[in-house]
Amino acid sequence: MTNVALISVVIPARNEAASLVSLLPAVRAQMPEAQIIVVDDGSTDKTTEICTAQGVRCISHPYPMGNGAAIKTGARAATGEIIVFMDGDGQHQAEDIPRLLEKLAAGYDMAVGARVRGSHAGVHRAVANDVFSRFASWMVMQQIEDLTSGFRAVRADKFRKFLYLLPNGFSYPTTITMSFFRAGYGVAYVPIRALERQGNSHIRPLRDGVRFLLIIIKIGTLYSPLKLFLPISAGFFLTGVCYYAHTYLTAGRFTNMSALMFISAILTFLIGIVSEQISALHYRDLDRER
Repeated sequence: MTNVALISVVIPARNEAASLVSLLPAVRAQMPEAQIIVVDDGSTDKTTEICTAQGVRCISHPYPMGNGAAIKTGARAATGEIIVFMDGDGQHQAEDIPRLLEKLAAGYDMAVGARVRGSHAGVHRAVANDVFSRFASWMVMQQIEDLTSGFRAVRADKFRKFLYLLPNGFSYPTTITMSFFRAGYGVAYVPIRALERQGNSHIRPLRDGVRFLLIIIKIGTLYSPLKLFLPISAGFFLTGVCYYAHTYLTAGRFTNMSALMFISAILTFLIGIVSEQISALHYRDLDRER
């Protein structure tokens, strides 16, 4: 079992005082010697007072900066060799922390709490998470069981290498998961049952769903650009072939549109090749640190 004195528990919270009342004692009971940090992301409730009463360190943002920004603040302040991230809304259970730590003790670099069916707040979120997870799994060629789970344990030194990539919004789990896979770090999944959150969610499905997709594409291009550019190139090429076949059979000529499709296919493929080389250079320093 990992020494709890080397563990920091980081809890981002924005107006989650109602759930922190019960969550903080549960975490303290489970991890009595661990460092517990609550990052107050511009709350207007009694988050700070509750942390003080529980003897927990609270770092307050002057205004709401976002869940990802709170995660980065907590990661910079944490002194443990292992950091456990969990939401402050009551969905994650302190009793599951040891199960995540067992994976790290087994040699993994990150353990993620993968929510089982029935854990999501709504059907639309479960479907969206499943779609995003499948798309990300295709990008990294690894099984990603829960792309957006905020409950995870990581090795602090490896996590901090990617702080500059993490967005300030709610899609930090997406970014860090795909970054770990790209760097070749071991990622494990532990099935958990998330409870119903207390209070109102700060996530907007449409707005944040688009952001999640853009983040996946951005990290995907950083991970394996040809995974994106090659299908697009093939699409241009096939469109050009079909259009040329049509115009040749109906008009007996080769049109400018067909030429444009072929040129677009070649240029897109070349951009993918160059991006692949840039991606390899980006992770060069990580390889040197091993």
